[in-house]
Amino acid sequence: MTEDFRQQALDYHSLPTPGKIAVALTKPANTVEDLALAYSPGVAEPVREIAQDSDNVYKYTAKGNMVAVITNGTAILGLGNLGPLASKPVMEGKSLLFKRFAGIDSIDIEVKHRTIDEFVDTVANIADTFGGINLEDIKAPDCFEIEQRLIERCNVPVFHDDQHGTAIVTAAGMLNALELQGKAIDEAVIVCLGAGAAAIACMELLIKCGAQREKIYMLDRKGVIHTRRDDINEYKQLFANNTDKRTLEDVIAGADIFVGVSGPDLLPPDALALMAENPIVFACSNPDPEIKPELAHQVRNDLIMGTGRSDYPNQVNNVLCFPFIFRGALDVRASQINDEMKLAAVHAIRELAKEPVPQSVLEASGVSHLEFGREYIIPKPMDPRLLPRVAKAVAQAAIDSGVARIEMPMGYMEV
Repeated sequence: MTEDFRQQALDYHSLPTPGKIAVALTKPANTVEDLALAYSPGVAEPVREIAQDSDNVYKYTAKGNMVAVITNGTAILGLGNLGPLASKPVMEGKSLLFKRFAGIDSIDIEVKHRTIDEFVDTVANIADTFGGINLEDIKAPDCFEIEQRLIERCNVPVFHDDQHGTAIVTAAGMLNALELQGKAIDEAVIVCLGAGAAAIACMELLIKCGAQREKIYMLDRKGVIHTRRDDINEYKQLFANNTDKRTLEDVIAGADIFVGVSGPDLLPPDALALMAENPIVFACSNPDPEIKPELAHQVRNDLIMGTGRSDYPNQVNNVLCFPFIFRGALDVRASQINDEMKLAAVHAIRELAKEPVPQSVLEASGVSHLEFGREYIIPKPMDPRLLPRVAKAVAQAAIDSGVARIEMPMGYMEV
């Protein structure tokens, strides 16, 4: 990062008004009559209606289009545990993305706590204020327990985007890459470098897409996660492979897929060279991937590669899914975001990449041509078709799986 870009970033967040989000009024408040309706005495009428039937809160308040972005700041981007206040610019950024891409109002909430119980109690006690809860930047393994407990306690969808958003976009791109490389997911050998929240969620969703658990080799800082290790938590234990292989070089020899959610420059060129023909590499460490694309393509000319960066092809970017998943969930008042809804998002994103790309997307992406192939396996974030396609698929999956509380509106999200 150059000093010039650093200053641009600081100026962007501080000028002309600090922060990136604000509250806007949706009703007139210019006259005495307006104020009488907005507050006392007029506000008493919707209060009475909601007291009689709690579903009326969706009719008379902003709850149905409001998501809270909540964190404890224990795993901020790639910066680590810097505390709740330091996470606020990231959470505001998430709220900005909700509004920009799906028209969802969002507010960030940073929670200071001593225990998981305190965090869960805080969030559960305020959850009914919102239509949904987006958890963000919470360290593993705490995030797994926190999310599950909140799903059980809350009456609105709870979604940890670092886990599931990453997994959904990874799965969509991976299925397309496998198709292009002529490989079957149930036969593919997968190496996952990293064993945190995103890594575990990615592998679990790939399994739901057809990958075989016994063909997945996951590595943490101590090497391959195998059945004879006694230093792994219950979440890593799910990926303990019964193998004598111990190193990255051991497991990557002949592998079809490498997924990196770890750190920069951790995939050596010599290890990449050991992979099977037509390999797939998703090096998603940000801002610096596990191997730079220029280097990877020098080593392998039969490669399909994705990263987490916008300046390379095939960006694995959570913004391709989380705004639209919540849009679909909110619009049918889903009680949760379940596996059926996640898989619906995977396939909606995947199929969109196979369609002709509108000129507006080309212009926004700064390219003259995009076509389904090795350099384009995932839609661009600026593609306006993502909202109707993904939201509608998610809403329909919520209805079909029985977690929607209302039917899909007539003519919903027509493309």
